[in-house]
Amino acid sequence: MMAQVTPMISQLDRRYKTLQSQRSNWERHWQELADFMLPRKADITKHRTQGDKRTELIFDATAIHAVELLASSLHGMLTGPSTPWFSLMYRAADLQRDDAANEWLETCSDQMYKAFNRSNFQQEIHELYYDLVVFGTGAFYVEASDSGDLRFSCRHIAEICISEDAQGRVDTVYRKFKMTARALAMRFGEQNMPSVIQRDLKGDPYKEHEIVHAVFPRGESGAKTAKNKPVASIYYHADTRMLLSEGGFDEFPFMVPRFVKDSVSTYGRSPAMTALPDVKMVNKMSEITIRAAQKQIDPPLMVPDDGFLLPVRTTPGALNFYRSGTRDRLEPMNIGANNPLGLNMEEQRRGAIRQAFYVDQLLLGQGPTMTATEVLQRNEEKMRLLGPVLGRLQAELLQPVIERAFAIMLRNGKLPQPPESMQGMDINIEYISPLAKAQKLTDLQSVMRGLEVLLQVGQVAPVQDYIDSDKLIKYLVDTTGIPASVIRSDEEVAKLRRQAEQQQSQQADQQQQMEMAQQAQMVAPLVKAVS
Repeated sequence: MMAQVTPMISQLDRRYKTLQSQRSNWERHWQELADFMLPRKADITKHRTQGDKRTELIFDATAIHAVELLASSLHGMLTGPSTPWFSLMYRAADLQRDDAANEWLETCSDQMYKAFNRSNFQQEIHELYYDLVVFGTGAFYVEASDSGDLRFSCRHIAEICISEDAQGRVDTVYRKFKMTARALAMRFGEQNMPSVIQRDLKGDPYKEHEIVHAVFPRGESGAKTAKNKPVASIYYHADTRMLLSEGGFDEFPFMVPRFVKDSVSTYGRSPAMTALPDVKMVNKMSEITIRAAQKQIDPPLMVPDDGFLLPVRTTPGALNFYRSGTRDRLEPMNIGANNPLGLNMEEQRRGAIRQAFYVDQLLLGQGPTMTATEVLQRNEEKMRLLGPVLGRLQAELLQPVIERAFAIMLRNGKLPQPPESMQGMDINIEYISPLAKAQKLTDLQSVMRGLEVLLQVGQVAPVQDYIDSDKLIKYLVDTTGIPASVIRSDEEVAKLRRQAEQQQSQQADQQQQMEMAQQAQMVAPLVKAVS
């Protein structure tokens, strides 16, 4: 395939420019957010070279530390590497009681955890949380490596333009990025390169070129490809608009979560946007405070206009000469730099920043004087604050990531094939992360308190007939996250109960026989006496 300009590429490029124009207002906002709170990504509207200093605007690091705390907390509470954070289960209730089905799903879950930890998932997902906290929108890309394993990447917010479908789900992503001529030839083949890249490949192979990657539902471009996948994937050269590659995906490869989102916006909003006025104010106040402190420590000097032999030396141990017999001296200028009001205002603004990023709630720990009730109450407070965020992240990030990873691994033979009777059955995803567990434990606490009340009432009224003990135990197992591998099946439980009933029946028969024998021994003398 020779590189060429096609009507499809022209159409896609017009669509990309439209989406780029719609994003322009957000770009200025993102740049300001990055300047003050995520300086290593502050190259959205500014063109910076690698290695440049990017903290020249920052005089107070409160917001930077708050961003790090919230991003790390979300990472640990949702997708932490040390604890399982999801499990698979069948949607059909009868399959949930099937031992073979549950064992297959547990095997798949274990293999997926190993694949996640073996890949770069943890590094890239952590970077995504930074984007969500600061920009309110992130882009997470999931693909298969050459070996069939999983590979993840967090795309820079400056590279992507997005569009939603009628249900508000992101189904179109245009990504504009740079690649060297050498990397392009390795990726797409030298014969598929435009002439300008082919020339650079021979003369300057490390020169970068801008590439656009368009991912959208198949059929919107009016083109049919050889692969004919449900999701189109097209690469083209931005300058020459030459087609580089045309293919597709079985699932949408981009996850584009939003921290919070209103109904009229495509891009999300973030805690950093809420805190931005306070961040800018405390930075300006800190700058002024630093200058005032500098003037107080090293104040300007008042020098008589005719009493000294200039220049005036202010270095340690320096000698300054003046005419003897005069009262001329070097005196510091009193500028009144000690301003406690300004320091109090700074601390108030820092408190507002920490509040915007939930710092106080996230740092609530289990102190030595805290009771179990206080710990539970503080965990419930965290759930109230982060619960809405969890719901959106589950729908826009976690579920698509798991579904995409599951499909890739199943196609590439990284997962065992399901039993014949289970093929084509729908699978549900259950989240068992620390945050999800905390939400379930809140419900569990309500159930336990209800059971305590019922036990007290049971002393004066029959309440046990209203409680299905088997269903109660299954609810407790599901809520606490006990693995299915250590839980007996319904058939095993029924067998054990039959055995117990048989043993009890045998013991009852034996006891009855023993009582009858004792009675016979007691009656025998009487019978003998009568006879």
